[in-house]
Parts: sequence; structure tokens; C-alpha cells
Amino acid sequence: MDISVVVPLYNEDESLTELEAWVRKVMDENNFSYEIMMVDDGSTDNSWKVVQGLSEINSNVKGIKFRRNYGKSAALHTGFQEVQGDVVITMDADLQDSPDEIPELFRMIKDEKFDLVSGWKKERHDPLSKTIPTKLYNGVTGIMTGIKLHDMNCGLKAYRKEVVKTIEVYGEMHRYIPVIAKWAGFKNIGEKVVVHQARKFGVTKFGGLERFIRGPLDLLSIVFVGKFGKRPMHFFGSLGAIMFTLGFGLFFCLGARKVWNLIYEIPAKNIADISWFYIGLTAMILGTLLFCTGFLAELVSRNSPVRNAYLIETKLGMEENETVVS
Repeated sequence: MDISVVVPLYNEDESLTELEAWVRKVMDENNFSYEIMMVDDGSTDNSWKVVQGLSEINSNVKGIKFRRNYGKSAALHTGFQEVQGDVVITMDADLQDSPDEIPELFRMIKDEKFDLVSGWKKERHDPLSKTIPTKLYNGVTGIMTGIKLHDMNCGLKAYRKEVVKTIEVYGEMHRYIPVIAKWAGFKNIGEKVVVHQARKFGVTKFGGLERFIRGPLDLLSIVFVGKFGKRPMHFFGSLGAIMFTLGFGLFFCLGARKVWNLIYEIPAKNIADISWFYIGLTAMILGTLLFCTGFLAELVSRNSPVRNAYLIETKLGMEENETVVS
């Protein structure tokens, strides 16, 4: 199969019929073999009935329905587990992503050998309350991860099949799929300017004001796990060593100064009456706590069932190639 289109949806019954017809038209015009995987994230409207009806009309339409709303990351991850296409396209169900972009995205994956191609909505039909935070978010993410994309969270993306079968998308991590892919070893990440349609029906379902809180926290989490997931002591131990050394250095200086004053009978305050004493003491305590945290994290990591799971791109002299997920 050439292409799998994964569509996470939540209360989008008004747009699904038009979306399916548009995707089908593009696929037929380009003679692609395809499937459309619609993942209903616990919709409370008639979305699932629409999906069922479309599946009866078009056998290429497949559906998954959650019992309740879990979020976009869960919908994408579940869809990724089921797809069969060599190239996987993700797009939102609200008709703001254009299926006309699919042929070029497919070509970039197949001919230019990209692992992942992310859409860039250069001209957006969104209010400033979304566009300004998005620019800030993309800039900070690029600095922290080294991935220079103009629109990290664009719903329209293309992937090699191996990518979606390897990465794990959970929580609210759909915003950082390119980062997850990079940490998994898929570093050939490209970008394509795509058309952004004005929303035709309803209002946005995925995201809200909470994304301004969850987004930065998820970014810190994924950067930390990507760099130190298998060696947490390197992070906590380094911080602990720095803090303890600073605290011990202050104690040493205060002690040396006290001894000097005693030798030469110079009046001086008690060490406990000096504010630097408490700063040094706090630094040493924090350093010790960070060391303990590092040791505990190492114990958890070493007892993890995936502690020695690493990504293997290919094998020689064996019956089949395998990919191990870490």
C-alpha cells in the first residue's frame, strides 16, 4: 500500500464527508493505493456514524473509536499502530489541511528520502492569540532541540512507515513528534510550505488555553528524557556535584577565615552568624539531595524492562530485519 492517511477527530461530523471525498479524489487522480484511518477520540456528536457510513461507501475508510476522549496524542499513536502504508500522512479533520498536498509530501518521502516532512502554514487563518504563541513556541523549541522548523505542531505531516512504527506518542507529545523522531534516530527531517484553509465548520477541538501550560512542560520533559533517559545520574549527579562543591567551598573559606582571625587574634563574628554559612549549608544539602535523586533514578532505569532496548536500523546474516523500540 502506498499511503495511509491518519485523521484524529473529535466532534467533526460536519466535515468528515467532504474530507473523505477530497482525499479520495486526490488518491484516484494519482493512482495511489491507500487507506484512510479515522480515529474518533470519544466524540459526542454523530462523527462515528458518519465514519461508519463512509466505510460502507469506500472500503478504504477504516475507523477506530475510543470509549472516551483521550486526546490527540492517543489518537495518533493508536492510528500509527494500525496503518499499513509505506508513507503515513497525518491531517486534522477540520478541512484546514489540504489533501492536495499529499502527492508532493509522498514524493519528498519516497524520492528525497526524508524520514519526516512537516507542513509549514506560512499564511495562517488563525487569530493572533494562536499565531503569536506559536511563533514563540517554535523558536524556543528550535533552540532547545536543534530542530529548525517554522511550524512544529502542524497537523499535516508525512512519515516513512518505519518512523511511526518506532516512535511512541503519549500524553500531549503530538506537538513534539519531530523531536521524538530525532531522538529515535530519524534525523532526516524536512519541511514544506502548505496551504492553510480557513476553518469551515465549528471551532477547534484539540487544544485550548491549557496548551500554554502543558506545552512548555512537555518540551522540558521530552528534552530531558531524550538526553538523560538512560543515564539520569549524569544529569542529577552533575548538578549535585556542582551544588555540593559550591557549598563546601563556602564552608572552607569561612573556616579558613575563622582560623586566620583566631591565629592573629582579630575580632570576628561566629560562623553561624554569617549569612554565607546558611547559603553554603543549603547548597550542600541540595547537592546531597540531587545525588540521592540520581541514584534513585538509576535504580529505576536499571530495573526498567527497556533498559537495554536500542534502535537497530538493520541486521546482516539473519533471517529478518528488526527494529527495537526504546
